[in-house]
Amino acid sequence: MSTSTVRRAGPREWGGLAVLSLPTVLLGLDVTVLYLALPSLAEDLGPSGTEELWIMDAYGFLIAGFLITMGTLGDRIGRRKLLMIGAAAFGAVSVLAAFSNSAEMLIAARAALGIAGATLMPSTLALISNMFADQRQRSLAIGVWATCFALGMALGPVVGGAMLDHFWWGSAFLLAVPVVVVLLVAAPMLIPEYRAPQSGRFDLLSVVLSLVAILPVIYAVKRVAKDGLGVITIVATVIGVVFAVLFVRRQGKLANPLLDVRLFADRTFSAALSVLLVGLIGVGGAMLLITQQLQLVEDLPPIEAGLWMGPPALMMFVAAIGAPLVSRRVPPGIVVAVTLALSTVGYALLTQVNVTGGIALIVIGFGLVYFGLGAIAALGTDLVVGAAPPEKAGSASAMSETVQELGLALGVATLGSLATAIYRGHIDDKIPAGTPSDVAEAAGDSLAGASSSGSQMPAGWLDQAKEAATSGLNVAMLVAAVCTLVLSFLSAVVLRHVGIIGDDEPEADEAVPVEPAGSEV
Repeated sequence: MSTSTVRRAGPREWGGLAVLSLPTVLLGLDVTVLYLALPSLAEDLGPSGTEELWIMDAYGFLIAGFLITMGTLGDRIGRRKLLMIGAAAFGAVSVLAAFSNSAEMLIAARAALGIAGATLMPSTLALISNMFADQRQRSLAIGVWATCFALGMALGPVVGGAMLDHFWWGSAFLLAVPVVVVLLVAAPMLIPEYRAPQSGRFDLLSVVLSLVAILPVIYAVKRVAKDGLGVITIVATVIGVVFAVLFVRRQGKLANPLLDVRLFADRTFSAALSVLLVGLIGVGGAMLLITQQLQLVEDLPPIEAGLWMGPPALMMFVAAIGAPLVSRRVPPGIVVAVTLALSTVGYALLTQVNVTGGIALIVIGFGLVYFGLGAIAALGTDLVVGAAPPEKAGSASAMSETVQELGLALGVATLGSLATAIYRGHIDDKIPAGTPSDVAEAAGDSLAGASSSGSQMPAGWLDQAKEAATSGLNVAMLVAAVCTLVLSFLSAVVLRHVGIIGDDEPEADEAVPVEPAGSEV
């Protein structure tokens, strides 16, 4: 590659990255902010238990299902165009959600938010790959991008709590409106358009097959996390697998597939996706269990619990920015392996958390877990996007996001279910005889149920429930520690062929704006 073909990004591109970071923070915030709003929302709208679950899950459910479709659609119609259309839709539907007057209306709004959100993540990531042609700059830019999503998730409890202290539950959704306005104004000025040349027609049958492959699997994973393995879960999984096979077979026959399965023949692409998937499983379970531990065992209010999550978020920020810089001197496989080893130490510390005085250990342990997440999110995503040709960047970005969404959901399902099983095993024989059946069922199901029925139980019983939940956390984190340690060794092996970032391309002498190939005319 010659110096004439590698152009370094200038102030306009870095300004564009700041604009692309806005929807990324917004999407991260939207993941966690609703957890705080749920109690007041439930009091106002009176949803059933099933409706509550769909209010929480519809967003993530559909965002995961439509990522591949939207990533490829952006390649076809223009990535900036799709970003702006999706952002405008996200803002409009956020207003609809904020003023919902029924549970059904809110579920529909959350589902629409998921579809709109699916346009944002792959579009932002694919545009970064166009704006930052220099490999080193791109790695750093993707590190910033990955950090912004984590920042949004960390800010969710704090910002949501502050909004709920002063306004009604719907105000949490209105946070999207100013972000969308800034993006729609600034994007045409700072972000170049890109549309893949000779992209061909958009295959609607592939869209249907991808949805029927992904949605049943995501549904099965979420159902396992709540209800355990059952007939419906097995049937949903089988349906997903069958249609996934049909989807892959069709993609292999199309000249312009929705997802180019030939990308998986690239060792870097496949290895990085695998690291992202397995690494996010541990993080997904830890996020769920640590949040519960802080609020239900340590009895912290949501805002304070959110503030304690700040130091781990800072650790992730350091890793996401620092890992691409270190990878200019050290091979990425080694960087990923070392940071995952530190995550293993974090999980090991979390196995030692107890009921009393465990906050410091939680913050340190989870901080190390997040440190590893920052590195694999930045480097793994960069390797996935960098392995794909420019015209397939949207599709590759969507695969990266889909794998991460699936990893988080699997973490909640597997480690969450394990912790719940440990809790139930410890608490079943401790429920006093004569306890009303509905109270006993709630208390035996989860710590949240035990906390809500604590006033109807003997004094000191809730402490036993907290100890049982903490035992579940300890065991789940032990499993995560073992799996992450194995992943650390495997990362060094499967990514050993990846060279130092930027080692195979020359430095440009001066910064000039990137002119993306295949720009829309």
